[in-house]
Amino acid sequence: QLQLVESGGGLVQPGGSLRLSCATSGSPLDHYAIGWFRQAPGKEREEISCISSSSIESYYADSVQGRFFITRDYAENTVYLQMNSLGPEDTGVYYCVVVGLCLRELRDFRFASRGPGTQVIVSS
Repeated sequence: QLQLVESGGGLVQPGGSLRLSCATSGSPLDHYAIGWFRQAPGKEREEISCISSSSIESYYADSVQGRFFITRDYAENTVYLQMNSLGPEDTGVYYCVVVGLCLRELRDFRFASRGPGTQVIVSS
């Protein structure tokens, strides 16, 4: 089963930006829809974005719409999550996963494929 690895997290001030990366050392990501979700302490898991294998479709949760952008680089075998205008509410551990089908409803996330996650802390 495909295993993913996230990177790019860190400490950023409110209003700042980060770009997260999702990669694998195994099979190419080309054939997979990929999603991102986050887990904050004391909060429920939140699915925030997905991108189809062709990159034609991408969807976002309302909480990140217009601030976060998901893209994929086939040459680099990497999926990115560009996060702008970050606020304290964006603090959490971010994970990428395989998605069965990238839909507006942001469901069918295959959580078993997630990596160790990357920590994002938004604080002044």
